[in-house]
Amino acid sequence: MRGEFPVVTDRPLFRAGDVVEILGISRRQLQYWAQTHLISPSVQTPGGHGRYTFEDLVTLKAAKRLIDAGVSVQRIRRSIRALRKILPAVDRPLAELVLVATGDVVLVFQDGVAFDAVSGQEWIFEVAQFQRDVENWQNSSRTPETPVRVRGARVVHRSRGRVRTA
Repeated sequence: MRGEFPVVTDRPLFRAGDVVEILGISRRQLQYWAQTHLISPSVQTPGGHGRYTFEDLVTLKAAKRLIDAGVSVQRIRRSIRALRKILPAVDRPLAELVLVATGDVVLVFQDGVAFDAVSGQEWIFEVAQFQRDVENWQNSSRTPETPVRVRGARVVHRSRGRVRTA
């Protein structure tokens, strides 16, 4: 019955058919992910049927996005295992963290830092610090461009020995 979800406490639960429709994945894909414990339903009915919470849906959506971006299921599994070791306070890495795929690498963004989900190695420099470094360079070693009028309406900019026309 679409739209009617069994409720445990105050959380709505979603059936496999609902999940398939909401996420645009196949029933077989959902079953495979559950059977291989990539993402299992949080609740089992007395009859043994899985029911998914909203948090499960978020986790499934994150996994789907990573797969769609080219990350292998094996890499996602390794990432989840590693993140549980690196960040023991995080119960559900795919639902609780911001993850981004770059090739087959999964990056985690947390507290202004990005790091590889498997190795834990910081992957991207701090952008704000880099901006300050560039501004310091601009202020200390560079002279501002000075426009020079040449040939009527054309403007020539001179900077560090290069000439360009505007």
